[in-house]
Amino acid sequence: MKIAMLAPIAWRTPPRSYGPWERVVSLLTEGLVERGIDVTLFATGDSITKGRLEYICPFPYEENPQIDPKAWEALHIAHLFEQADRFDLIHNHYDFMPLVFSRLVSTPMLTTIHGFSSSKILPVYREYQNGSYYVSISDADRSPDLHYLATVYHGIDLQEFTFRDTPGEYLLFFGRIHPDKGTREAIDIARLCGRRLFMAGIIQDKEYFNRQVAPYIDNSRVIYLGSVGPAQRNELLGNALALLHPIHFKEPFGLSVIEAMACGTPVIAFKKGSMPEVIADQQTGFLVSNVEEACQSIDRLDTINRWECRRWVAERFSVQRMVEDYLQVYQTILGFKEPLHPVESTSQSD
Repeated sequence: MKIAMLAPIAWRTPPRSYGPWERVVSLLTEGLVERGIDVTLFATGDSITKGRLEYICPFPYEENPQIDPKAWEALHIAHLFEQADRFDLIHNHYDFMPLVFSRLVSTPMLTTIHGFSSSKILPVYREYQNGSYYVSISDADRSPDLHYLATVYHGIDLQEFTFRDTPGEYLLFFGRIHPDKGTREAIDIARLCGRRLFMAGIIQDKEYFNRQVAPYIDNSRVIYLGSVGPAQRNELLGNALALLHPIHFKEPFGLSVIEAMACGTPVIAFKKGSMPEVIADQQTGFLVSNVEEACQSIDRLDTINRWECRRWVAERFSVQRMVEDYLQVYQTILGFKEPLHPVESTSQSD
């Protein structure tokens, strides 16, 4: 079986720091290759994979202002579809745009819907759903207008995250600096509780950052670290007393949430979107409604068993489980009677 894996080109696959979709694509691709599946990754030219790499865009457009995103997105998608007949299945992680090419080829296409940027893109999904297959990344992120083959939660490589039983004293905000992510609310929670706050992530909304976030950064009680790479991410997440996730939108999944719990760090999140699916309330964190409830939860963090946080992720959100779930989806689409994983998976030690 030959799989064409279509990754975004905003960032490298895997990303150097930020790039959640690219990170998931990389983990899935490498996991499939380890299972003996023939995977060709369509990504940027600087991407890294043990499978085959196909590219037309040499560098991520977010890292090169000379690259026009729309032009290279068109070239990137066309580069795959012009050779679609080489593959048994196309696995699309590029949102709705590749769907408009899907009727031009006979190769079936599976689209993982990583969230909806706007309801305005739904007409494309509706138009092409009878000839394509959709997977959601949480039950909460499903549109009632669409048909889904399965829900497949994201998985992470547990070996990248060090369990720490004894945390530091700081709180952590880890994500895009954007109103949706509740960066200002994280600051409010930390200030109200008298706790130090570290923040890490790209600035996606500069006006919001300048008005609502920057005035509180004093490099003493509120520290902004910018976008961090894997090693610093692991250290920040593991040493935090808790991860603050006071979101203001229906979060489709939340990679940073499971990454924190993989380190043993509980998460305090606003109860929106997929959070009730990702967090075990009062076992791996607390689901709250506002800043005041979040502060009350901080006083209860000593009731959380940090090893339970790690175990929760290992059982539900490992990369091996994600790969297995997608193999079952592939089998359903292609109608294979025999298992599609000729190489036995190796268990990942904790």
